[in-house]
Amino acid sequence: MEMIDLRRADGTKTGEVKERTLVHRDGDLHGTSHVWLVRYRPAKGSADVLLQKRSADKDSFPGYYDISSAGHIPAGQDFLESAVRELKEELGVEAAPEELHFLFTHLGYHEQEFYGKLFKNHEYSRVYLYECDRPEEEFRLQKSEVESVRWMDYRECLDGIRNATLKHCVFPDEFEKLAESLEQYFAQSGRPLACASRTETWAQDAQEELEDWIEEQGIYIRQ
Repeated sequence: MEMIDLRRADGTKTGEVKERTLVHRDGDLHGTSHVWLVRYRPAKGSADVLLQKRSADKDSFPGYYDISSAGHIPAGQDFLESAVRELKEELGVEAAPEELHFLFTHLGYHEQEFYGKLFKNHEYSRVYLYECDRPEEEFRLQKSEVESVRWMDYRECLDGIRNATLKHCVFPDEFEKLAESLEQYFAQSGRPLACASRTETWAQDAQEELEDWIEEQGIYIRQ
């Protein structure tokens, strides 16, 4: 039985502890840790984020792409402690607490029906970044939780979320803020992303590249 501390909107504990299934039945605000694994791609002047595909046996969002590593904060634990633990359990990544870079907090709510029951997710999250360049096949996955992992360019992922072409359960506003945070993070570390000063999305970039190639080839397209 997984017991969870209930939270206020500022993330502080209310003093009430509740079992996980009841928390999601009632839509109680609770704490979660979100860790986004990222890798720098110098050849592209961009960065990838790691998405995990949730196990088909999950009680919510089975088979959906999700945050690299995320989990509830068990009663009595703190956010960073839980983030480090979930990384090791879900992905086999052993990270020191100081290697996780705190980015921002996020407050989100979503409800959806699964297996005939309404699942209410109301969470206060602390969002972390962890740099990792491990190939997909080298992650040690907790199969009861994670079916597979996938590296994806963060702009492509952002467009997939915006355009609903990616089957996911990520809060859209969280990923929008993550994209901004990634650009700031890499700029501050002397590795500015090529698209950071542009407002176009990845899809628009690709369209422009195609149009440039067509013009270079002298191809006429009937309107």
